[in-house]
Amino acid sequence: MGDLLWILVSAMLVNNFTLMLFLGLCPFMGVSARVSTALRMGGANIFVLVITSMVASFLNAYVLPFAPYLRLISFIVVIASLVQIVETVIKKVSPALFRELGIFLPLITTNCAILGLAIFQTNRGYDFVEGLFYAIGGGLGLTLALVLMASIREQIEVADVPAMARGMGLVLIIAGSLSLAFMGFAGLFTS
Repeated sequence: MGDLLWILVSAMLVNNFTLMLFLGLCPFMGVSARVSTALRMGGANIFVLVITSMVASFLNAYVLPFAPYLRLISFIVVIASLVQIVETVIKKVSPALFRELGIFLPLITTNCAILGLAIFQTNRGYDFVEGLFYAIGGGLGLTLALVLMASIREQIEVADVPAMARGMGLVLIIAGSLSLAFMGFAGLFTS
């Protein structure tokens, strides 16, 4: 159980896809204006990460040993299919959320954090359960990054920030500061 906890915490904090590995920056910058939207995008990412992890485990066990040259393309097909399912479900269940997420929902397909999860999971040799913990940790880490950025951006809207400092430049400074803060987790759980 200790190893599973380490995988979860490592993926969430120590090796956070967004703030440490700089993967998934498109939704991080684009959907992080409101906490509610960030939470929903985080939930969609967690779903896609978990299902991708499960399918990657299946592919690694039963298909890719016989055709390793199909690894990358099979992961991309799985991710694109999952995002289409998520997009369709969100469009039917919550049209308001679908409009709120806009172009960033289909961009989960090109979110390199999702593809990174499948590749890292394969390279690290995680089994099915370890892969699930890795996906959940990675998704929680991505959600944490989105929510942190969104909460700071919401506070900045009501703060007395000079007009010259507002906009994407300030967002990049905040992202850099968050990344530096997460570097403090780099020594966590070392022995």
